[in-house]
Amino acid sequence: MYRSGNPALNDSTFEKSAYKEASWWEDSESNLMSMNGVVDKTALLLTIVTLTAIAVYLTVPISLFLTFLGAIVGFVVALIIIFSGSMNPILICTYAVCQGLFLGGITWIIEKQVDAPGLGIIAAVLTLLILGVMLSIYRAGLISWNKNMQIAVTSSMVAILLIYLASFIGSFVGFEVPLIHGNGIVGIAFSVFVVGIASLCLVADFDFIERGVERGAPKQLEWRAAFGLLVTLIWLYLEILELLAKLASRR
Repeated sequence: MYRSGNPALNDSTFEKSAYKEASWWEDSESNLMSMNGVVDKTALLLTIVTLTAIAVYLTVPISLFLTFLGAIVGFVVALIIIFSGSMNPILICTYAVCQGLFLGGITWIIEKQVDAPGLGIIAAVLTLLILGVMLSIYRAGLISWNKNMQIAVTSSMVAILLIYLASFIGSFVGFEVPLIHGNGIVGIAFSVFVVGIASLCLVADFDFIERGVERGAPKQLEWRAAFGLLVTLIWLYLEILELLAKLASRR
């Protein structure tokens, strides 16, 4: 199986769990991972994120501190899930709540900065639209996750990560990566590129999950697969939100 570009989904997660759980799931289809099961759990996590984000958005600035709390706790929980290989639904739902807290507040902040109410709704709709389009393209066999695409997408992700890391460190020392964070042509082109890479990561996730289902992975891995998809969708939403903010600030 080709390795997914998503750090929350990797070959060892499926392989170790499949061998460890084989004794009790091998004769029961009800205990096998299914695509419908992943979809249901992903929908639940997205509902948790959405409702939490709306609650924070509507109560900002009173609840603004929850944005920073959600960002910090969510990051820690994500690391625990990724490095421990956890499939605990409570832990994964906790991550969804934290991300809802973060997204609700950061959306409000960005909308205020560019004076563009409703930007978050547009970003959410576009995120779900891209999800649907990429899934349709993948199902139609028009795009596949192969070794060459893996190398290209992974290399791009590493480059993006390094740029963001440089920007983060630079914010403390007075250094700024030129152009890419502005609303000029270069900045907008960079955001479009990152949105494209995030969209391709969805293809990697679809492929990885499908292969897990084909290999008869245990049912509890549906939670881990849903978590991986959620990570990609949140990244995609944030990148679309930033792109829309750049466009709005050009008015």
